[in-house]
Amino acid sequence: MDNNYAIGPGAEPGIAKHNNHGIIVTSAFKPSRLLRNRHLQTILPNIVYPGVRPPLRRERLELPDGDFIDVDWTLGGHGPIVIVLHGLEGSIKSHYAARIMRRIRRLGWRGALLNFRGCSGEPNRLPIGYHSGFTQDLEYFTRLLKQRESATPLAAVGYSLGGSVLLKWLGESPNSGRLLTAVVVSVPFDLTVASNTVEHGVSQIYKWSLLGRMRRSSARKFRRVPAPFPLPSVRALRSFRAFDNALTAPLHGYRDADDYYANCSSRQYLKHIKVPTLVLHSSDDPLMTPAAVPSEPELSPAVTLELSHKGGHVGFVNGSLLRPNMWLAERISRHLLQTLPGA
Repeated sequence: MDNNYAIGPGAEPGIAKHNNHGIIVTSAFKPSRLLRNRHLQTILPNIVYPGVRPPLRRERLELPDGDFIDVDWTLGGHGPIVIVLHGLEGSIKSHYAARIMRRIRRLGWRGALLNFRGCSGEPNRLPIGYHSGFTQDLEYFTRLLKQRESATPLAAVGYSLGGSVLLKWLGESPNSGRLLTAVVVSVPFDLTVASNTVEHGVSQIYKWSLLGRMRRSSARKFRRVPAPFPLPSVRALRSFRAFDNALTAPLHGYRDADDYYANCSSRQYLKHIKVPTLVLHSSDDPLMTPAAVPSEPELSPAVTLELSHKGGHVGFVNGSLLRPNMWLAERISRHLLQTLPGA
């Protein structure tokens, strides 16, 4: 399959070819009048419309550094494997992960949710964990899959932080061609902008929810795993920047939060991507500002950014309040059906 193919006249937006860079297209997503609020779009799928998990089997992979990751596989299926990367403190319990895994299973394919270290319900063994630029485990997993089934088509879908990991890997790894296509959703392209945005207004509710989970996970882990340096009380870490300064950056070899943000923001890697990649994003995402959205010259010819005016963060719910339609899983499925061979 050509890695840079063009969308013909009247075709649905997807991966588009351009001589010098990718393109930004307007999304077909349109919420109903009652679902136009960005916070409703973000919160309702989590609380009111949670996804139903499909039947799964878990595989534990022992890593070369002595740690482990757990992969949740859909049952049955054949043909393509779709790797799913969850967001910050996510898992198969996340509404978006459950929905796309169910959709993959219905297509008769195999879904593989790659739980980041410490996110599968059990703390990992090493002091390091995961972060927006931690691509080592995705590199290992794609290599393993190709060793097991060299001819099986691979694709990947990443949400929020998982999308950041996927974009960085696609832009930096010489092995990114293991994938035939990728989709990312609601990516925090600029980590500095994202960490600042959630310090203001209603968006603080997301900070406190996510930061609370991060602090609890860290406290639970370091009761079992010796820390490589004296750690502050997690209760004193009251912002993403404070958490990243105290834990994320030093644990993973970065000088401080600014160094981590500068090296791991996915925006800078977009121009190097060669695998056909669809980026789904909403201008009203409450976890960042429109200033974080890249421009067309920042996109490689393999990247299409499909931008909607509404949709929130990993929301994209249309229909009515009583009969909601989860548009996001449909859009991702449609792209995969268009791009994976034999679909």
